[in-house]
Amino acid sequence: MKSLATIPSPKRPRTASGAWKRNRPQAVAEAIKDWITDRGLVPGDRLPQEHQLMANLDISKGTAREALRVLETQGLIRTRTGPGGGAFITAVPEDHAGALLANHFFFKDISIADIYELRISLEPQLVAELAPNVTDAQIEALRKCMSAYTAPPTSIEEERKQRVAELEFHEVLANFSSNPLLGFTCGFLVRLLKDLTVCKKIYEQPNPELRERGVSYQQQLIEALSCREAETARAVMQAHMYAAQRMMLAQEAQVTKGFLSIAEGQ
Repeated sequence: MKSLATIPSPKRPRTASGAWKRNRPQAVAEAIKDWITDRGLVPGDRLPQEHQLMANLDISKGTAREALRVLETQGLIRTRTGPGGGAFITAVPEDHAGALLANHFFFKDISIADIYELRISLEPQLVAELAPNVTDAQIEALRKCMSAYTAPPTSIEEERKQRVAELEFHEVLANFSSNPLLGFTCGFLVRLLKDLTVCKKIYEQPNPELRERGVSYQQQLIEALSCREAETARAVMQAHMYAAQRMMLAQEAQVTKGFLSIAEGQ
């Protein structure tokens, strides 16, 4: 474990006394995060013990524990009890970060069009950056992902599962990105798409053209990546995203029309 130094006390904000008391655990948590960065600590390193936090920051036991709870909720630490226990720094899992971010959009009207507007811009760039340095193991992982849906589905349920697997192909691609922000954003957009209620309805409808187009573009993309051709990969992904956008919006209109017809008939 790296050596520990005194954590600087958080600055008191210019707020009313009551507000400062309510916000102090959050301010202490931010001070600890700054200290982690300054000291270059990494996942697995242990934070100072509770009594050290209290002494270094001139805070009560309750505030120290609340601040640690804030960090644990954010996924930045985990606590262990017993001998050798304490608060240990952890890397925030991507699915945890994505779930927290998804909560921000829970009451916002995110649409298929919104998602594809960004996918069209970002995913071609992602594969273009990946192509020159893609490994044989990564290409094999993409082929393995495709093996779940190369054969036509024999039922609506199998078609739904194949559509989800096709989207997971793009999550795998996102995980290969050397740009962590680009990779996270592309993966997050795919997860949003899978969770949209209207998309779930679309995936319950037979749509052989959507599947066949998707498989074809993904096969072309793997070929371009295998040849390390960045611009070809970019062009294939861009065409794929535009085609998927057109078909998904058309399907959305059909699903919406069906809902309206049912509502009018009631």
